Amino acid sequence: MKKLIAVLLSGVSVCCFEMISFAEGLTKTSAGEKLFVQHCAACHPQGGNIINPKKTLSKKDREANTIKAEEDVIKILRNGAPGMTKFDAAAIADKDAREIAHYILKTFNK
Repeated sequence: MKKLIAVLLSGVSVCCFEMISFAEGLTKTSAGEKLFVQHCAACHPQGGNIINPKKTLSKKDREANTIKAEEDVIKILRNGAPGMTKFDAAAIADKDAREIAHYILKTFNK
């Protein structure tokens, strides 16, 4: 009986740990989405691009422009592109820039 209780308790512990990890992932996405809406969505509504419609945030367009990783998104964020505002670390903190990059790569993956 004690072994059964121990097994059940360890199963519950693993389940709770996985739920916490899942919830933390949702928090990151939510933070990235909030930051994206605040800083990017005006020019990139729904992942589009109002300045240059050929350079959307879609996976196909990003990869055609060698933007494949979070670091690539952050580089564009920091240096801008033709018609795009540059967001230095004073405008968007490094942690927030990474959240935005993560959100873009996970959300606009078609």
